[in-house]
Amino acid sequence: MKLLIINGPNLNLLGKRQRDIYGRQTFEDFLHELRAKYNDYRIDYFQSNKEGEIIDKIHEFGFSDVGIILNAGGYTHTSVAISDAILSVECPVVEVHITNILARESYRQKSILSKNCVGSIIGFGLDSYKLAIESLVLLKEKLT
Repeated sequence: MKLLIINGPNLNLLGKRQRDIYGRQTFEDFLHELRAKYNDYRIDYFQSNKEGEIIDKIHEFGFSDVGIILNAGGYTHTSVAISDAILSVECPVVEVHITNILARESYRQKSILSKNCVGSIIGFGLDSYKLAIESLVLLKEKLT
């Protein structure tokens, strides 16, 4: 099974920015751990601060036998275009957030992406990505 992790704006700064909220580990180091733990799966990774590039990547992989794990960062609350991209593709998309967005500022508490995703995992730090992988694996097993 192929998995694609897409991280949106500012997530390239994990381990450097707001360490009290997002932790000290870089995503690259965490990705290395993920690939070692889930070595039966091919895990591709893409990060962009640009909305259009995220949409292009969803389109590129969305019609193949892949599951997408998406942390759209701030676009979660603003991007109708990313929401439409998720709706337009066939593969399952799991929305992920490192923090519990429901416990943050009011403008962060609404996701306009969730309704088009198979599920959302929020608030478990970087482990949210592990939970998303497990969810996609279980979903794949149910469908086959």
